[in-house]
Amino acid sequence: MIKFGTVAILLASAGQGAPTAAPVAAPALPPGYHFIPEQIEYEWQQPDGNTVVIDAPKGLIVIDTGRSPKHVGKILDYAKSKKRPIAAIINTHWHLDHVTGNADIRAIYPAKVYASDGIEGALQSFLNGPRDRADKMLADPAVVQGIKDQILRGRSRIDNPDTLRPTVVVTKTAPVAIAGRRLEVHLAKFAASEGDVWLYDPKTRIAVAGDLIVDILPYLDTACIDGWKKALIEIERTPFTTVVPGHGAPMDRSRFNQWRTAFTNFVDCGQSTADMGKCIDGWISDAAPFIPKELENAVREGAKFYIRERMRSSPEQQLKFCKTLRKASS
Repeated sequence: MIKFGTVAILLASAGQGAPTAAPVAAPALPPGYHFIPEQIEYEWQQPDGNTVVIDAPKGLIVIDTGRSPKHVGKILDYAKSKKRPIAAIINTHWHLDHVTGNADIRAIYPAKVYASDGIEGALQSFLNGPRDRADKMLADPAVVQGIKDQILRGRSRIDNPDTLRPTVVVTKTAPVAIAGRRLEVHLAKFAASEGDVWLYDPKTRIAVAGDLIVDILPYLDTACIDGWKKALIEIERTPFTTVVPGHGAPMDRSRFNQWRTAFTNFVDCGQSTADMGKCIDGWISDAAPFIPKELENAVREGAKFYIRERMRSSPEQQLKFCKTLRKASS
């Protein structure tokens, strides 16, 4: 998937450490919330998504479980330190950097998993593509063991799809009591993925957006751009004070609006006949507060890739992820 593809490699190899780019202090989350950011220690490492843990009456709610054993270890260590069970997992979407840790947690805690059913189409297509390249890497003695371990960990999940599937399917936007905590659960269909789940907590006015917000560059690998725009409008209409992205630091409303404007300008330019360089420069300028200087060249290459391969590809390719990837059952 995603973020194990071309753009992620560019960003990781550029020396990305903690990909929190904003030069100003991020807003603090209130008591009862715990934020575990993605961290990249090695240039070959595939990223984790951010994790948010909410203290609820019946246990902890974990929003996205990351990819690496180290990341999920931080989640389990936090639960142990709080002496509270993990009662529920919410996956914002099916990308492996947000769901791989589910199985590790559920091996210890019988947590319910809330998510859309977008994983089903991904399992029939995106996640089960050709394995020749990965097999060659696994057989190559020059490939570092860490990369091989990542490949095998991801493959173990794909080959055992129940480790990725929700136990409670989110089918619509509605208030839901999860582990005794009342949350507004929103479903954005065909946005950053086939079904993006994002949350709003009216009690704290915190929103958790998953990859509908990605600080340094929107990951368009499985995106339906028009649906993504609509989802951002829905988030903007919610009276949040702080929103947590799938990658990057928490944002206040002003930061969110700046990122949303940058996103809209970028995809509008990318889908037009404007000079590609102008579109890339526009993103770099509009999203400057979210892009560390040392990542600018890598972000430019990633933006070029998305304009060429997603926004200016064939009409069929541009709309590929605006409909379900599931094959009709015979």
